[in-house]
Amino acid sequence: MSGPRVVALGGGHGLSASLRALRHLTEAITAVVTVADDGGSSGRLRQEYDILPPGDLRMALAALCEDTAWGHQWSAVLQHRFRGEGELSGHALGNLLIMALWDLRPHEQVRGLDLVGRLLNPRGRVLPMALEPLEIEAELEAEGADGTSVRSTVRGQSSVARHPGTVRSVRLIPEAPHACPEAVESITLADLVVLGPGSWFTSVMPHLLVPELRRALCDTPARRILTLNVSLSDDEASGYSLAEHVGAIAAHAPDLTFDHVIADPQVVRTDAERAALEAAVDQVGASLVLTTVGKPGRPGVHDTLRLAAAYRDVMSEQGL
Repeated sequence: MSGPRVVALGGGHGLSASLRALRHLTEAITAVVTVADDGGSSGRLRQEYDILPPGDLRMALAALCEDTAWGHQWSAVLQHRFRGEGELSGHALGNLLIMALWDLRPHEQVRGLDLVGRLLNPRGRVLPMALEPLEIEAELEAEGADGTSVRSTVRGQSSVARHPGTVRSVRLIPEAPHACPEAVESITLADLVVLGPGSWFTSVMPHLLVPELRRALCDTPARRILTLNVSLSDDEASGYSLAEHVGAIAAHAPDLTFDHVIADPQVVRTDAERAALEAAVDQVGASLVLTTVGKPGRPGVHDTLRLAAAYRDVMSEQGL
């Protein structure tokens, strides 16, 4: 199996979900990963060594591992997290391995990721969206003690993710970073581009704030799919409906259109919510694909095979 050239953009568990689904359909996958994480092991390594946060890159590599005992073993090695109270506590071994390769090959971040990938024989390639670590700054709105609306500015991916209030806008620092050239090329040459699911404002939206990436997404001849989340219970989704998630994409990248938007009917509970979602989807030029992609009994988790089937149906419809 080779299959169409697919680029998936995102970060963390959301990107891993789309990658695990897509690997059932093609071997020509490129994961373009956000580089704004500043929490946990990634945040510690980023602060101490001034490197790209490796955690989301590691997770994408693990998600694309070869479906053999060898691939799964190395995936487990990369994901292994040290316990205890010492300096290694909380670090994922894969983060340290990626950092070591970057230390041996300064300014060759892509080459280092490719070398780690050779351990897993992955179905595809993993690239950072930019070659410098980025920060996320968000404008949030919350209700004050007196009932009035209060706006605040919060900086840092982990702070935005857990800060109370509704995210109104996000931006990157630096404001117009250069994209990874290989990431731009992969989008330009793709047959299909998938954005989402994931933490909407800290994993999905940042890709649209890198000018070269957004231009490539707008100009590519590839079909474009927006995959929505199967839950609105995380902190970043506070105060938002699925329609408003799509609207946030349109607000931050008004020149970007999609061909299809995939949503789970379990998150669209009323006729009014469905009508609002259809209107938002129409605003970005897409058709709505309303199909079950959530995992039974696991709220907020995509089912790999159901999501793969949704992607397969869209790809078949487009002749891919």
